[in-house]
Parts: sequence; C-alpha cells; structure tokens
Amino acid sequence: MTQAASGIDLFIPEVYDIVWSLIILVIVAVFFYKFFMPKFNAIFDERAAKIQGNIAKAEQARKDADEAKAKYEAQLSTARVDAAKIRDDARAEASHIIADARSRAESDAAQITASAQRSIESQHQQAIVSLKGEVGALATALAGKILGAKLEDNDVQSSMIDSMIDDLGAKKWP
Repeated sequence: MTQAASGIDLFIPEVYDIVWSLIILVIVAVFFYKFFMPKFNAIFDERAAKIQGNIAKAEQARKDADEAKAKYEAQLSTARVDAAKIRDDARAEASHIIADARSRAESDAAQITASAQRSIESQHQQAIVSLKGEVGALATALAGKILGAKLEDNDVQSSMIDSMIDDLGAKKWP
C-alpha cells in the first residue's frame, strides 16, 4: 500500500486478488451464460415470436379490413347505380303515366266535344223542325188572310212552307 500525495490512502490490488477476481468473474459468467442466458433467450424469443404473431395478425386484420372496405365500396357503388336506375325508371314511368293521363284527358275531351256537337246538331235540327212547323202554320194563316181563304190542302201548305223556308235559308241574316 502506498500513500498518495493528497493524504488519501489508495488501494492497489495485488496480482493474486486480480486473478481470483477474474476466476470468480469467469465462473459467474459461465454460470450466468449456462443457466440464465437460455431462459432470457427463451423469454426474448417467445416475446419476439409473440410480437411477430401480433404483427402478422394485425397485418391480416388490415388486409381483411381493406378487403371488407373494397367490398363495401363496391356494394355502395352498385347500390348507387341501382338507385340511379330506379330513379330514372321512376321518372320514365311518371312521364308515361302523365302522357297516358294527358292522352286519356284529350280523348275524353274530344268525346265530350263530339257529344256536345252532336247534341247541338240534334237540338239545331229539332229547332229547325219546330220552326218549320210554326212558320208553316203562321205562313198558312197569313196566306189565308191575304188570299181571304183558308188553305185546306196539306200538300199545298207543305210545298208553300218548304219554298218559303228555302227562300229564308238562302238569305243570310246579319
């Protein structure tokens, strides 16, 4: 042992202390390497395998999620196309219904107009017949007064009435 200049004792080991310390260190290292290292390696390997398995599972889950997402997007796209087709079909059907309804309404209006026209024509004919009868009776009475005699013959009355009506029909009234 030597003493330092500052007054502190320094311990310098002897060679046999170093040798024995190295022997003990080697024994402890061999013991550690032989018994503890395999267990540590096994734990580390198990942990690494577990991590690798979890990474593989996560990767597989990500792939499955990507596939599910792609499938969902394909179904969504198909659903959008189907919805657009249904919408277009509904619009086309609505336009057909409107066209059919318009056609039926026009047909009904034409039938009503034709029926009204026939009714008007029928009433016109009835009015003409009624007027012919009344005008004939008035004309006969007037002719009888003018001639001073009563016209008895129906054929004469009829021909006179017809010619008078024809003359009136030929004139256009304003």
